[in-house]
Amino acid sequence: MKDNVVTRNVVRQALRAAIKDPDKNIPKMIDLVERFDRKGINKNAYRNLRRCLSDPEDNWNILLHNLTRNVDPEVLEKMVMSLGFHSAIASAGERMENIDKYGCNIPWAILMDPTAACNLHCTGCWAAEYGKNTFLTYETLDRIIQEGTELGTYTYIYSGGEPTMRKKDLIRLAENHPDCAFLAFTNGTLVDEEFADELKRVGNFGLAFSIEGSEADTDFRRGEGTYKSVIHAMDLLRERGVIFGFSACYTSKNLGTIGSDAFVDLMIEKGALFGWYFTYIPVGKDAVTELMVDAQQRAYMYHKIREWRESKPCFLLDFWNDGEYVYGCIAGGRHYLHINANGDVEPCAFIHYSNVNIKDCSLLEALQSPLFMEYHNKQPFNHNMLRPCPMLDNPEMLREMVKDSGAHSTDFLAPESAEELTAKTEAAAQAWAEKARELWNDPKETRHLPGTYMYARDGELEYADSPRTRS
Repeated sequence: MKDNVVTRNVVRQALRAAIKDPDKNIPKMIDLVERFDRKGINKNAYRNLRRCLSDPEDNWNILLHNLTRNVDPEVLEKMVMSLGFHSAIASAGERMENIDKYGCNIPWAILMDPTAACNLHCTGCWAAEYGKNTFLTYETLDRIIQEGTELGTYTYIYSGGEPTMRKKDLIRLAENHPDCAFLAFTNGTLVDEEFADELKRVGNFGLAFSIEGSEADTDFRRGEGTYKSVIHAMDLLRERGVIFGFSACYTSKNLGTIGSDAFVDLMIEKGALFGWYFTYIPVGKDAVTELMVDAQQRAYMYHKIREWRESKPCFLLDFWNDGEYVYGCIAGGRHYLHINANGDVEPCAFIHYSNVNIKDCSLLEALQSPLFMEYHNKQPFNHNMLRPCPMLDNPEMLREMVKDSGAHSTDFLAPESAEELTAKTEAAAQAWAEKARELWNDPKETRHLPGTYMYARDGELEYADSPRTRS
């Protein structure tokens, strides 16, 4: 589908019609897209979209209309073509072919750190003091994207450090790769009118603003005035019709704020169209384990985000509790990987171990490296999809994979072994195992397993209605 210009143009024309008259043409757009999705990768999504469109009060219907009303038409067209057509449709077929061809995972998205430096001095973060000279060159970032698109990867996400310290390079990358969708996790303090205008111009680049909850919580961790800077940045993007969302890390201390209806309602009011929820992970030797949520608190967020998905016009994701939607862990290149500012290719942003550096190898060689092949061969790590993670939920799996692959720690300041890291998560994993078993086996809980998925075993691709389980 990469070179199918006719297909792309047909979808583009249908999209333009849907933007002009959503009620009439969005259903036609869904029918058209589904015809091109020959493997039925997103069949559940089409069914759910049709259901929500039949109800004007449905929160997803409201979200779709908010997209057409509040996002600049050219921005919406560019983002839907890059994220919808290329990332969601073309990507699946190309990745499946290459998984079969190369015998390794091929990611849907790549997370990269353009720089390890940051302009803030957040409590518990080393970026402001370290990494000013640790970065990925423009040429390296561009090569990763080029190699990724050749494998079928069209989604690129930036973290850091503070990625917008490289805003000109990031705009240039988005401009030079119009078929790709780009997103940056940002503290928001460097978003000014010029950058907002550039985001609108390129169209295929959005932001996720990191926020701790309330003004007091945000400023306590990130510095006085940070909260107001984030809110101002949101206003700049909303005024221009640029797509953005929020990123929130829930801990044992801020759960009451970040897990409240009032917080999500405020984010929606400010114009956020999506939100990423992460739980606190004790990575690093100085990590404060007391900030980890307990099993009851994690279960609270499990229920709360599912409640919001039925009531809030915002696309919300829970990085750990959403394993059932994607059949377990998405790391190790199965759906995403991480490349830090030093070039170390890691299976996950929270798993700081690697065998290879992108400066010395191709993206494909990194995906075929020992640690990534351990992921490929062992995923999913648990038959209970509410226990997807090899660090937080199945720590014995992480220890085994790091040992068997001979991977080394990539931590910039204080390397820690897999044994040291998982010693901090072992108790939480055991407590969550009990709660996760209760939730997974509860007949009142609605399961959300996708219709198809991608795993490779013994050179054969598997597409099935249930995941391969581990005893």
